[in-house]
Amino acid sequence: MGDQEVVGRVGLVTASIAPGRLGEVKVAIRGGSEVFHAYAMDPKDAIPRGTRVFVVEYFPPRTIVVSLA
Repeated sequence: MGDQEVVGRVGLVTASIAPGRLGEVKVAIRGGSEVFHAYAMDPKDAIPRGTRVFVVEYFPPRTIVVSLA
C-alpha cells in the first residue's frame, strides 16, 4: 500500500458517527495524519468516538466510508 492510499487503512473516530449521519475519522497518511468526514458502511451503525475503524471507500477530497475494524 502506498503512502497516498486511504482505502485499506485503519483510522480512529474523532467525532462519533450516528446512524445515517456524518462523523469524523483521523487516518495516518502521507507521513502524518489527516481528518476525513466519515460515514458508516452500514447506515444503521452507530460508531462512538475512540473506536478503531477500517476505511472501505474514499470519495475525494475528504470523505470516507468506514466499517468496524
